[in-house]
Amino acid sequence: MALNHLQPGEIANLRPTGADAVSSQSVALFKSEQLEVIRLVLPAGRAMPMHAVPGEITVQCLEGSIDFETPSGTQRLRAGQLVFLKGGEPHALTGVEEATVLVTIVLRP
Repeated sequence: MALNHLQPGEIANLRPTGADAVSSQSVALFKSEQLEVIRLVLPAGRAMPMHAVPGEITVQCLEGSIDFETPSGTQRLRAGQLVFLKGGEPHALTGVEEATVLVTIVLRP
């Protein structure tokens, strides 16, 4: 089944609505040849294990907070904060509070 990605000019709601935050799902908002943007919902205690992607990424916390781990340590990322990683750098995410993050991945330079 193909994912329904945003069309050019289409507006997306990035925040789950209030109490629906826990039941909202992560979704790939769009993917082109060069870029992928994902809204990731992480309930408190839910983790995304250590992994890496080939391209550069940004992770922006929209709501709640997450622990963002790299081989050099763990940082707390709160709403309104953003972190950038070079391609291939291992990282893991864990929801501290119910969190929504926007992940941007460069697929091709």
